[in-house]
Amino acid sequence: MSETSAVQVRRLNTPKLGMWIFIASEVMLFSALIGALLTAKLDSPPTANDVLNVPVTALNTFILIVSSTTVVMALSAAQDGAQRKLRGFLIATLLLGGTFLGIQITEYRILLSEGFTPAGSLFGSAFYTVTGLHGFHVFIGLCLLLWLIPQAFKGRFTPADYTRVEVFGLYWHFVDVVWIVLFTLIYLL
Repeated sequence: MSETSAVQVRRLNTPKLGMWIFIASEVMLFSALIGALLTAKLDSPPTANDVLNVPVTALNTFILIVSSTTVVMALSAAQDGAQRKLRGFLIATLLLGGTFLGIQITEYRILLSEGFTPAGSLFGSAFYTVTGLHGFHVFIGLCLLLWLIPQAFKGRFTPADYTRVEVFGLYWHFVDVVWIVLFTLIYLL
């Protein structure tokens, strides 16, 4: 018996490793921006949060959390070979993510019309920078879904090959966790 047959060789999953490295770099970026946001919030007038719509944003947060659940269900469906469920959950994630982004854009339009602008205060600048960057990450996630869904319809993902769905899930869950932190720090504190 040779040494290589006695020792099971495990291949490195480079797409997953790459996503984890990307997420680590994004954690550093968002941490710096959140630090700046908290500093700006401390220096802002006590009424700065009065312009923010907490109930609507809480609903939007719930929508994003539900979208994370649909991603988990999509991955599970891919692992089980349930192609129809996989497609349905990916489409549901796309619709939920699009709804989140649509509500955020509507919130921006309302805030801007009420005079809460990036140039109006340091808090306004930090608010739009951090939430806008997060919204951009949601947009990228939606683009990834538009890339994954046609592949799902072609039967690309099987119980033996679902890495792309799994890597997308890592990205989407990261985006969700960032939003939960932002919602808590910006809207609730």
